[in-house]
Amino acid sequence: MRSKVFSAFGEAEHRERLARARESLARAGFDGCVSVAPEHLYYLGGYDAWVSVNSPQALVFRTDGGEPTLVLRDVDRLLALETSWVKDLQTYRLHAEDPAGRIADVARERGLGHGRVAIEFQSYALPLGLGLRLTQALAPARAGDATDLLGDLRLLKSATEMAYLREAARHASVGLETFRAALRPGITEIALAGRLEGAMRAGGGDYWAIPTELASGPRTPGGHATPRDRVLEPGDLVHVEFAGVARRYHAVAIQTAAVGEPSRRARDVYRLARESLRAGISAVRPGVPAEAVEEASLEPLRQAGLEAHAMMRFGYGVGVAYPPIWLETLQISRGTERRLAPGMVFVLHACVELTDEGIGVILGGTYALTAAGLEMLSGAGDVDLHVA
Repeated sequence: MRSKVFSAFGEAEHRERLARARESLARAGFDGCVSVAPEHLYYLGGYDAWVSVNSPQALVFRTDGGEPTLVLRDVDRLLALETSWVKDLQTYRLHAEDPAGRIADVARERGLGHGRVAIEFQSYALPLGLGLRLTQALAPARAGDATDLLGDLRLLKSATEMAYLREAARHASVGLETFRAALRPGITEIALAGRLEGAMRAGGGDYWAIPTELASGPRTPGGHATPRDRVLEPGDLVHVEFAGVARRYHAVAIQTAAVGEPSRRARDVYRLARESLRAGISAVRPGVPAEAVEEASLEPLRQAGLEAHAMMRFGYGVGVAYPPIWLETLQISRGTERRLAPGMVFVLHACVELTDEGIGVILGGTYALTAAGLEMLSGAGDVDLHVA
């Protein structure tokens, strides 16, 4: 029985996405696709399950038409029945059958025994061992990487996607408000993270693809630090980065705050990070090269002699995500050729990490570029230093 009670989109929207995927893949010379990335199984097929990381699964389809096939572990069939519009579900039994061989058999049955077959070689759902077994099993068909090609399809958000992103942003705002309210001397980093995570889940938020990043005091230069049992002390800076999530759509919130009055140096570093964020934001508009936005963000730090301490890219695309990442193919960084366009949603953040001084500041959030301009969805953004 197929209920699809937890479908996030209608079948028509998924079919439109699949048509775009077929067109892009065909232009690139592919005859079909064996998509293994969970975000694409969700985006194209509606299938919502994180288990790609430990139970191989794939969406198999030709570029010249026909119905797609979803190959998955038998224990997860119900998850497809309640979320996916794909009618042809093929299963395997873990350890009793070879998933790579099963997927390749389905591909051959769909006429993909020869020619070029697209796979996301860069997906975390495709570790080296599985990738080697799968490409060997698909032979004599030739496998090629389509990670960026398929990922680029997701960069311009539909109206329904934007509704989910705004819902995710509301969850993120609840988390950020809870973080500020709970910030005080004597609480541990873990307890503080637990407060904000619990508030988002209690409000109906979905699970996030990356753990909450939170660090205090001398740990703040660790840009990707996760909470420890360190007890917050008066004068500490505390930075946090996490996502509110709705129907797998992520809205990231970022803030650095202080527990009591911080040092003058900490305030100066915060001011420079804020100027960096403001400068980058001011450069965002349709048609602008992404690398130009990062260049603009670095100018205030360059003038202060701190450019080398801005160790993070200025931004990246965000939307559908499963563990272990929430980044999309859009990179707002030097060395990229992408131009910004209305419909894109991305994280912008300024970061200054002074390891020798034990001071780290990061601030920003999630923004949508619309026809009317840049809209902040979640995060603290360009604000004065919050002192608890």
